[in-house]
Amino acid sequence: MNELEHVIPANWDVPTHLKESMMYSLMAGGKRLRPVLVLAATEAFGVDRKAALPVAAAVEMVHTYSLIHDDLPAMDNDDYRRGRLTNHKVYGEAMAILAGDALLTHAFYSIIQSGRKYGIPADRLLDIVEDLSEYAGARGMVGGQVADMEGEQGMTSMSQLEYIHLHKTGDLMIFSLVAGGRIAGANEEQLQALRIFGRDLGLAFQIQDDILDLIGDEQKLGKKTQSDVAQQKVTYPYFIGMEESVAEVKRLTQSAKDALIQGEIPDPARLFEIADYLMKRDH
Repeated sequence: MNELEHVIPANWDVPTHLKESMMYSLMAGGKRLRPVLVLAATEAFGVDRKAALPVAAAVEMVHTYSLIHDDLPAMDNDDYRRGRLTNHKVYGEAMAILAGDALLTHAFYSIIQSGRKYGIPADRLLDIVEDLSEYAGARGMVGGQVADMEGEQGMTSMSQLEYIHLHKTGDLMIFSLVAGGRIAGANEEQLQALRIFGRDLGLAFQIQDDILDLIGDEQKLGKKTQSDVAQQKVTYPYFIGMEESVAEVKRLTQSAKDALIQGEIPDPARLFEIADYLMKRDH
C-alpha cells in the first residue's frame, strides 16, 4: 500500500485533477491479487520481496487502468466499483480515460525503478517489460476485453468463453507470477511452471467470479450481483451449470498447485495459500 501511495514522485508537476483521478481508483482497495502474486512468486525463491515492489505496483496500475476503462459507458457502464462510485462518475468520462492512460504509461516507469533502486539486472527488467507489453496488450488482456464485448452479441461456444477468461483475467496473473520469478532469477522450467499456475489460477478465479455474480453477497462484492444476467452475458454456469462450475474451480486449483510441485519451485507454500483462498472466496 505504501508503495502505491508514492508511485508518482512528489516533485513531478502533474495536473491536480489527473493525479486525484489516478489515485482515487488506485487506492480504492480490493484484493490486490496481482501485486501479491508478484511478491509471493519472488519469495517462493527465497528472495527479498522489496526488490519486487515497484513491479508489483506496476501491475496494479495496469489492472486499475483496465477497470477504469471497463466501467465506462462505452463498455460495461458500471456505476460502482469496490463499493464506491466508479471513476467516470466522480471525475467525468474524459478524465477517467486520461487517468487510465496515465496509469498504464506510468507502470513501465515503475518497473524500471526495480533496477534503479534495487539493482535488478537490466536484462531481467527488459524481459519483464516485454512480458507486460504482450500480456496486457492486443494478444492478452485487451484482446480478451474485445472478445468479451463481441461475445455479448452472441456467445456460441465454451472455447470462446475460455479465451475471454484466459486473456481478460488470466494473462495479468501469469505476468505477475513470471515477473516475480524473473526478479528472483528463476530458470526457464520454473518460469513455465509459474505460467501454468497462473493460467489455471486465472481461469479458476474468473469462473468463481461467474459463480459469485449469481449467488454472491452484494455488500461483500462491492457491486451489484446478477449483472451478467442483466447484460445477457454467457458464463460458465450458463454452459455447464452451477455444480460443474464449482467442481471446475476445484480441479483447476489443484492443477495449478501440481504445476508448482512438478516445476520444482523451492517454496510454493504462500502460492498454495493464495490458490486455496481464491477457490473459497465469497467476494
